[in-house]
Amino acid sequence: MPELPEVETVRRTLEQLIVGKTVAEVAVFLPKIVKEPPDVDLFVQRLIGTTVTGVGRRGKFLRIYFGDWVLVSHLRMEGRYSLAQHDEPVEKHTHVIFRFTDKTELRYRDVRQFGTMHLYPAGEEEQHPPLNKLGPEPLSDDFTLDVFRARLAGRKTKLKALLLNQEFVVGLGNIYVDEALFTAGLHPERPANALTEEEQRRLYESIRSTLSEAVKLGGSSVRSYVNSKGEMGMFQLQIQVYGRKGEPCVRCGEPITRLVVAGRGTHVCLQCQR
Repeated sequence: MPELPEVETVRRTLEQLIVGKTVAEVAVFLPKIVKEPPDVDLFVQRLIGTTVTGVGRRGKFLRIYFGDWVLVSHLRMEGRYSLAQHDEPVEKHTHVIFRFTDKTELRYRDVRQFGTMHLYPAGEEEQHPPLNKLGPEPLSDDFTLDVFRARLAGRKTKLKALLLNQEFVVGLGNIYVDEALFTAGLHPERPANALTEEEQRRLYESIRSTLSEAVKLGGSSVRSYVNSKGEMGMFQLQIQVYGRKGEPCVRCGEPITRLVVAGRGTHVCLQCQR
């Protein structure tokens, strides 16, 4: 958490809030969050005087464009951006503040301190970690059924583990893998190369429909996630299996089972997902 729908929602919110603002100062209170460049002072120097020209996303990563530079930011478990006035109290666990010339501030808060920031010349970010090994975007026009089938070919990996692998396809985490597999009627421990063509099609369509609906609803607020305006996502109201251990399946009424697959808690209906 957050996964593709939550990061896309944050991206859209930040785009509304910060594009066109010019950086006056940058304060870094937890240097370990800045991974590139390794010199935090250089990170700060490169950003001062730049203007936010856009906000993008790649998988679960935000890309904030500061003129000729792009900040690649991973929120991990608890990271959150918010826009504040310069005289508003700074919340505890705020680790980076981008102060703009209009007296507003983009603040990055991260209780668990797992988030990361990499600053690269714009256009070069996909040549370097953490973006250089990412798989295709599941909602892009380039991610066709034929592409999906080609990537599945020869893969003996269990479906849950494969879909969590960001080198196979980006943006999916525990919530949306469980939901997509349920929608497709597939057990998370099925080997990927054992799927029929019909099952491949169902899985492909369920991945795209699940993520599309989640983006439409602003993601899932199952823990602490809110967007940069402090608004909750609403997809959790439509969750069918994730986190519903012991509750009746929405299709057949059998209780939802929790398994551990690929080291992750996994929710499944053993009647609908044989």
